[in-house]
Amino acid sequence: MSHAQVLLDRVLDYAEDIVAGKITACKKHKWSAKRFLRDFENLENEEGKYYFDIDELENFHEWAKLFKHTKGVLTGQPIELVDFQLFIGANLFCFKRKANGRRRFNKAYIQLARKNAKTQFLAIISTYVAFLSEEQDECYIAGWSREQSSICYEEVLSQIRACDLLRNKFSDSYGKVKHYKTGSVIQPLSREARKTGDGKNPSLGVVDEYHAHETREIYDVLVSGTVARANALMVIITTAGFDLATPCFEEYEYLSKVLDPDNDAENDEYFAIICELDPEDDIKDEENWIKANPIVASYEEGIESLRQELKIALDMPNKMRAFLTKNMNRWVDQKDNAYMDMGKWRKCAGIMPELSGLKVYCGFDLSATMDLTSVGFDIPIDRVHHVFGHSFLPEERLREKMAIEKQPYDIWRDRGFVTATPGEVVNYHMVEEYILRKLDELNPSDVEICHDRWNAAHLAQSLMNRGLTVVEIPQIPKHLALPTKNFLESVFDKRVVHDDNPVVNWAVGNAVTHEDHQGNMMLSKKVSKNKIDPIAAIINAHARAMHDENNIDLNAYLTSSEFSF
Repeated sequence: MSHAQVLLDRVLDYAEDIVAGKITACKKHKWSAKRFLRDFENLENEEGKYYFDIDELENFHEWAKLFKHTKGVLTGQPIELVDFQLFIGANLFCFKRKANGRRRFNKAYIQLARKNAKTQFLAIISTYVAFLSEEQDECYIAGWSREQSSICYEEVLSQIRACDLLRNKFSDSYGKVKHYKTGSVIQPLSREARKTGDGKNPSLGVVDEYHAHETREIYDVLVSGTVARANALMVIITTAGFDLATPCFEEYEYLSKVLDPDNDAENDEYFAIICELDPEDDIKDEENWIKANPIVASYEEGIESLRQELKIALDMPNKMRAFLTKNMNRWVDQKDNAYMDMGKWRKCAGIMPELSGLKVYCGFDLSATMDLTSVGFDIPIDRVHHVFGHSFLPEERLREKMAIEKQPYDIWRDRGFVTATPGEVVNYHMVEEYILRKLDELNPSDVEICHDRWNAAHLAQSLMNRGLTVVEIPQIPKHLALPTKNFLESVFDKRVVHDDNPVVNWAVGNAVTHEDHQGNMMLSKKVSKNKIDPIAAIINAHARAMHDENNIDLNAYLTSSEFSF
């Protein structure tokens, strides 16, 4: 039996053992293994698009062996890919297109707990593409910060400098590695150097620790450059994070659907493997740890390090968030001072019932005339709040805001979630027209317009002149603490239904709270990094809607500390 066939058998056995439960793995890891086995079996179909290049598997394995471990208990020893790593390599490099011999997968998402040799593996992938290419390839390693980008790049340097075979075959000056024979380069990039990313044509783009990327900016620059390459590969590799409003979590959710055999989402060119604790797993059960740590939990020193990390997290609760995300690879929505648990918020998304003929509470939050302005509605039915919103932005400022905030305002505009008003300032007359048009559609039994006084005097007066009840909501903790708290509790109790508006979702994820010296909580625009106007408008509406006679539980209210004579 050839060495290549031995390696293939290792990969197949590994995938089968994962699926059969002989190797403990999480649900999504099993889905990835099932996908591989299904795809490999489908290769026998003569009408299929792909074939498996077994020689490529051997090449990748032998390339890794040229290098030595630079950290940990194996420092100085040659790298021997474990079955888990070989499985990933087989997927990335060995499935090829019959039509042209190019790789099947042009994107990959790999999510692992920390210390599972992610950086080492990325370095091997980078040099494999750059040094063995027949073209002049460009390989970029992108972190959100310069420091993060440098971690993998330094691992590349450590590996190739210690490799006798590569001596005098590359240079490592001016912040990049250059292979003499092909002219291929490996270079780190970060958001500080994002402008230099434009115009590059990556053969390989590596996005490291994507959970730390606040926007898709770097990723999009690299992806847009790959169109000039016939055989490009984009690799995201990351641990989980604690901000569910990041692009990484959006990617994680999408690929969870792609892997799920019971979901209709398909992407035949996107490889994904996610190693995490399942939701029902006990973090104290050491047998579960391998689900998130396929390498670390395979040897005693690794297990002991996890024991120590868990002990610290149990003794110091403020460390538990880091343990869950970094060591157990679970997404945890626990931003510092974050207002909303985004997992709870997403569960409240649903289809709105018939809302006409009911009392409507409309709130608005008017920005500076050149910024985002939002309107929010709260319509209570049997103690359930049905909320939705709409936002406005000056057309002439839209591109500028997209560049600064890195949000798809143009797409939101085209999908009807944002109105771009002509000129360089928000047209408040159009805001008023929208409110009146929406009220006309709802044909409410009664209306209350709830507003922040700032910048709103003219609009409030105009609406009052039309016979509408207009109520000022003072933007101080004394008045906003209760509705802010009540709205949060309503979400947790699933007594909120929203229409999954992406602008509102973004604002809810941005919202950060501030407490005064008496513990009164309200949303803080000063502390929040990004816009919160859409949720602020809804909270203004909720400040009145929470007291609606069709919404309040009178007995509970009379016996609560909130009731007084």
